[in-house]
Amino acid sequence: MTENASKTQIRLAWLAGLLVLALIIAGGVWHGISPSVFRRLWQNIIDRPGGPMTFRFILQPTMAAIAALRDGVRDARAGRPPFLWTSLSNRAKRGGRLREGLISTARIILLGLVMDTIYQSIVLKAFYPAEAAIIAIVLAFVPYALLRGPIERIARWWLDKTQSGKGW
Repeated sequence: MTENASKTQIRLAWLAGLLVLALIIAGGVWHGISPSVFRRLWQNIIDRPGGPMTFRFILQPTMAAIAALRDGVRDARAGRPPFLWTSLSNRAKRGGRLREGLISTARIILLGLVMDTIYQSIVLKAFYPAEAAIIAIVLAFVPYALLRGPIERIARWWLDKTQSGKGW
């Protein structure tokens, strides 16, 4: 994936990654790191699906699933191992595979950051930067990482079946 990525996609991935990192650091600096901060964070996260802008809890994972579908099929055609398993178990390939995932989900993460900032300003009347980053990652990158491997396995099975002439 990274070899086919355009300069714009790579720049967006860098922007998304740096912005998430900056927001997490800013959240720690502005609001501190304490048990009460973690309680507020989890309470705010739990309250979000029932509040305004609930559509993003469907929109962002759906977009991530589409990206995982595209990349999983590409992995199957190239004979590459499953994404998450390789990312967790192979130190040599971990950085490259995570970079691929970030490139594929950068726009979704940036959209999530914008939507969460709007949500926080409307509902919470405050800005918690680390929460925005966590929500964006949970709704965009996590579904992508969880789905890409199983999609690759299904696509590989399908391709093997159709290439052997035993398809439907």
